[in-house]
Amino acid sequence: MSDYTHEGQQRILKLITLLAGNEINGLAPGEIAVLQGCSASLVTRDLANLREAGYAEQVPHNKQWRLSPQIVQIAVRLQMELGRAEQHLTETRGRFTRG
Repeated sequence: MSDYTHEGQQRILKLITLLAGNEINGLAPGEIAVLQGCSASLVTRDLANLREAGYAEQVPHNKQWRLSPQIVQIAVRLQMELGRAEQHLTETRGRFTRG
């Protein structure tokens, strides 16, 4: 790692990717620890930080962890912005290709 990266931050970013696709049943902290190759206490700390940021939540029926809707909302905003950019590009292209 370079001097500008932080092990804990990198672990949390990898945790977000790990949780993606498990939004229905979630993952247990012990399972996350094994998959991340770290201790359960680090996973607990990381999940608490993700919860505080609004990025993770516990599944009500089994108390496992999943990404929160906020992550999806970020993706939806990105998709909307890309749509606006595509519309702008189409309009600009139309201005230059009119005969």
